[in-house]
Amino acid sequence: MVASLFIIKGTLNNMNDNASNGDDPMADIKSNVINAKSAAIMLSAADTKAKDNALNAMADALDASRKKIIDANEKDMSAALKMKEAGELTDSMVKRLIVNNEKMDGMIAGIKDVIKLKDPAGETMSTMELDDGLTLYQIRCPIGLIGVIFESRPDVVPQVMSLCLKSGNAVVFKGGKEASNTNKAIFDVLSEAAYRTGIPKGSFCLMETREDVSAILEMDGQIDLLIPRGSNEFVRYIQSNTKIPVLGHAAGICHVYVDADADTEKALSVSLDSKIQYPAVCNAVENLLVNKAIAKAFLPKMVELFVNNGVEVRADEETIGIVGKDKVKKAKTADWDTEYNDMIISIKMVDSLDEAIDFINKHGSKHTDSIVTENMRNALRFSELVDSSSVLVNASTRFSDGFRYGKGAEVGISTNKVHSRGPVGMEGLMIYKYVLVGNGHIVKDYAGKNAKKFKHVAIDKDFKL
Repeated sequence: MVASLFIIKGTLNNMNDNASNGDDPMADIKSNVINAKSAAIMLSAADTKAKDNALNAMADALDASRKKIIDANEKDMSAALKMKEAGELTDSMVKRLIVNNEKMDGMIAGIKDVIKLKDPAGETMSTMELDDGLTLYQIRCPIGLIGVIFESRPDVVPQVMSLCLKSGNAVVFKGGKEASNTNKAIFDVLSEAAYRTGIPKGSFCLMETREDVSAILEMDGQIDLLIPRGSNEFVRYIQSNTKIPVLGHAAGICHVYVDADADTEKALSVSLDSKIQYPAVCNAVENLLVNKAIAKAFLPKMVELFVNNGVEVRADEETIGIVGKDKVKKAKTADWDTEYNDMIISIKMVDSLDEAIDFINKHGSKHTDSIVTENMRNALRFSELVDSSSVLVNASTRFSDGFRYGKGAEVGISTNKVHSRGPVGMEGLMIYKYVLVGNGHIVKDYAGKNAKKFKHVAIDKDFKL
């Protein structure tokens, strides 16, 4: 089990011990969250210029603090390798923990991309004239205080902080102990830079103690939305132990389906990239489905490519019958429902497009699934019937990402069907309110025998007072 789950279980035990002593181990934690909730109200009213100035300062501060952050990360990496040897961290978590100059470049670029995005706060979504002088506006506004609980990936801090700042949300972070030094270094650099420009102090909060996870899960009166980022077990734990709405996904079991009408070279390239470009993440492919009509021409080349690139191949008997037993292992039933996050892939032959769709809807996690085909009727059917948050045609599953989707960055990938779905950018951090502007209007005039009638006419008018 991953390190963060050890922390959670230890937290619960520690809470019970402290309770018996009559102490409140969460008093300071609650105070920080309450302060962040108050700051969220002020931040929601910040204008675009103030927020963009803060984002520029944050990007510059990250660039100037590379050595400080990378040095902090080296401490975490040293400890993480020992935790991996002890079975407390997976290989994928260790890989996600790494922060180097390339990763720093990505963090800085992500913040600068958010600056370019339109500020959604205060946008008029719709306007309706209910009657003369009585106008109803639907106004986009921040959710409020966002709680982000994450494992291993320190780049979550700049991604989420920048998106929350631009959208006018305050945020409470809780990272795993495996990244504690890196998280704190990045958080301190970013928050101090933002506060220097006039952003309300307390808008960003980093939790660091053992009690923090349990405290956050219990604060449904202050925290408006939780976003967990981590392993399947970790996300499921969060979802099962809080009343706060949770945005996220518990698994990334993604598929590539190679259709009978696929271009072989495209299929080879898309399938390989979907697996090896970064196998430790949730949008890497885990199951490759191949139509039997193209299998003999495609599978031997595909398996050879996988093996030559260090990928372990697990296959059904029909695939083994084509490629032989020397390069692949026989897939077990459990493999079709496994998120490897590693250089492993399962391959299955299917008789038809519809069989592939049924298989994906049964074994997938509604995350990201791709079809490779030159038949656009098949592509359309696949996109309509595969019940996933992202459906791709002739493209690698690795494109399913907030940055690549042009969102600047992402707060996470959601497989929910309520509020927000897929790679979630600022739109997932926004809600709306209604503002009704009248001139002494009363409901009495619109009720009863001689009631006035509503006009209910949609008009093109932004909210102004």
